[in-house]
Amino acid sequence: MKIVHKNSQYSLGENIHLANTFFSRLRGLMFRNEMLGDGLLLDPGNSIHNCFVRFPIDAIFIDKNYKVVKVLRNFKPWRFSLIYFRASKVIELPSGKVPLDVKKGDELEVFGV
Repeated sequence: MKIVHKNSQYSLGENIHLANTFFSRLRGLMFRNEMLGDGLLLDPGNSIHNCFVRFPIDAIFIDKNYKVVKVLRNFKPWRFSLIYFRASKVIELPSGKVPLDVKKGDELEVFGV
């Protein structure tokens, strides 16, 4: 799937993988040497950990309407996020991929869900 920042029309990824089953969300990026495609959309999700992930990531927590709830940049291995109760999904991207103008309240467009 493709995800675009609505305000700037910046593409966050053209090949975002969907993790929407218990096992695909559980596995996520653990034990991998690199990102899956351009990124990973965890659905549902409102918190993450980076245990057994070998590289830092950027994470965007979004609500059911694809509005940004929280952005975590350069989320390092062996860290735990807070629980963001307004979030219903999490987009995990390579570290440095999320531009600084993506912030809380912004809207994202998702194509190919």
